[in-house]
Amino acid sequence: MNAKPNIVFIMADNLGWGELGCYGGGSLLGAPTPRIDALAAQGLKLQNYNVESDCVPTRSALMTGRHPIRTGCLQHAPAGLPHGLTRWEVTLPQLISAQGYATAMFGKWHLGETQGRLPTARGFDEWYGIPRTTDESAYTSTFGFDPSVVDLPYIMEGKAGSDCRNAKLYDLESRRTIDEELTRKSIDFIERQVAAERPFFLYVPLINMHYPTLAHRDFSGKSEAGDYGDCMMEMDHRVGQIVDAVDARGIADNTIVVFCSDNGPEFRAPWRGTAGPWSGTYHTAMEGSLRVPFIVRWPGRIAAGRVSNEIVHVTDIFTTLATMSGATVPTDRPIDGMDLSAFFLGAEKSGREGFCFYLKNELYAAKWRDWKLHFYWMPEVNDMKGKLESPYLFNLKRDPKEQTNVGAANAWTGGPIRKMIRQFQLSFNQFPNTPPGQPDPE
Repeated sequence: MNAKPNIVFIMADNLGWGELGCYGGGSLLGAPTPRIDALAAQGLKLQNYNVESDCVPTRSALMTGRHPIRTGCLQHAPAGLPHGLTRWEVTLPQLISAQGYATAMFGKWHLGETQGRLPTARGFDEWYGIPRTTDESAYTSTFGFDPSVVDLPYIMEGKAGSDCRNAKLYDLESRRTIDEELTRKSIDFIERQVAAERPFFLYVPLINMHYPTLAHRDFSGKSEAGDYGDCMMEMDHRVGQIVDAVDARGIADNTIVVFCSDNGPEFRAPWRGTAGPWSGTYHTAMEGSLRVPFIVRWPGRIAAGRVSNEIVHVTDIFTTLATMSGATVPTDRPIDGMDLSAFFLGAEKSGREGFCFYLKNELYAAKWRDWKLHFYWMPEVNDMKGKLESPYLFNLKRDPKEQTNVGAANAWTGGPIRKMIRQFQLSFNQFPNTPPGQPDPE
């Protein structure tokens, strides 16, 4: 058996906190999720795992351990416009690959579409998936679509050392079948590495639950919640297939399996999801945007059935998985992620007190212990109330919906929260933030 643990990291797209059975949804919402629920029972379930405002910033934070305000990965850009991680950034697969791991990614990248910024130039040995966002699958079916002025969306593939190429058109039919393809390729990769007796890092950013929610035809009509529920059941099944591949090949005890979401739920009808007890959706600073599901299993090392409300941030996953693989994180730049390996393995506290939450270039909120201080108030997407002269303060345990401002009665919290913000922002002076669209260094 390999001394180094294998890592399988599966990430859903826009899956809200309250949609899985193990987080209060599942059958209650007409779409049971037995395989993911079982995974949660076998490991650690986090109730306070926090991400960024949407796909691009969260994925950049995962890949670099750095807040997106530092890397310039602030939001999605349409095809053909400059975006993504500069090649100066050091990615998680680069660190893990340097430890002798085989690395593969099957799924959505969203961190740069030009050669040199695609996954196989950023640490992955192989990739199959989409470079940008899933809603592009609907473009070619949209009334008035003009391919002469819009780049056609493609599923791409490639291997390290050569340019990625277009594999096939990403249209609505491809949308239906892509998660099946990603799962099949993931299982094949696992089998190859087990046969080669080589440790591996497998990153599977699935397409579900991003709109348009079109399930594989094998799952059409399976739920009691329409297309959305059908996709939920398909996603659960795909996760189960990958977990089964790990278990069937006798590597479960030496494999860290993670399942999580990149963002809070979708806000657009008819695809709107739910954050359970929390308010809001992604693209806001509400708790429903920040908190998403996170489950990690490592039999014999991570206790089964454990549940924690300790604060964990997506940047922490970069540092923690790097440490678990034997890698050392960069020391020539601010790394915001904390090493939480001791916490995952049984320590009671994560050690994280809080974090700053930016939406694009603006500090919208700061979360500290059980408190959230809002500087801008936008409870729903596009329902902007503006910058607050007197910030709103909420206690998240007593007021999970963030409805009652208790700032006047708890002014003492301003001291530690603003000290945390000041310490974070002072680092911008020594290490200037990368602006969006920054070209790669020569």
